[in-house]
Amino acid sequence: MTLNRRSILAAMIAGAVCLPAPSVNADNSSGFQFTFAGFDGNPLPLDRFRDRAVLVVNTASECGFTGQYAGLEQLWQDYKDKGLTVIGVPSNNFGGQEPLKGGQIQNFCTLNYGVTFPLADRTDVAGRDAHPFYKWAIEQAGQEARPRWNFHKILLDRNGEIAATFATSVEPTSNQVRGAIEKVLGARS
Repeated sequence: MTLNRRSILAAMIAGAVCLPAPSVNADNSSGFQFTFAGFDGNPLPLDRFRDRAVLVVNTASECGFTGQYAGLEQLWQDYKDKGLTVIGVPSNNFGGQEPLKGGQIQNFCTLNYGVTFPLADRTDVAGRDAHPFYKWAIEQAGQEARPRWNFHKILLDRNGEIAATFATSVEPTSNQVRGAIEKVLGARS
């Protein structure tokens, strides 16, 4: 049996209409739609942290702000049982200050700062190759969500929406960051 062009076109159109919807979260207002590569090579889906506040921080091991790892760990310890997850996203985008990858980053963070919160593998957070999470964050919250250096912080609320952003110079344990976290944790949708 041979099909003429009209039959082929009709079959193609019919097939296109019947294709299943994409499996990506259709709600583009939620940061929970994104997945990072974990330091161990396994996926680190933000969806795993749904109904929690999530503080996403781009980090680096050779930066003048690297000491903020200690403050991030303190936040994690203070608020993890209340509904906060801290996620470190190591990046080599600023000054080549993250030469490590994978388990090397995790070892550095654990040995030097006692880090126990989840860590992604080294990830681009700026420029053309920025991870889609960071492109989305800028679309959602404007230029305040754009990392300009290491240790920029983005706080997601329990619905995955951006609740606040913090510049590199804002210490993780500052009243500003703690206040924003407590506001998100206190709000129930």
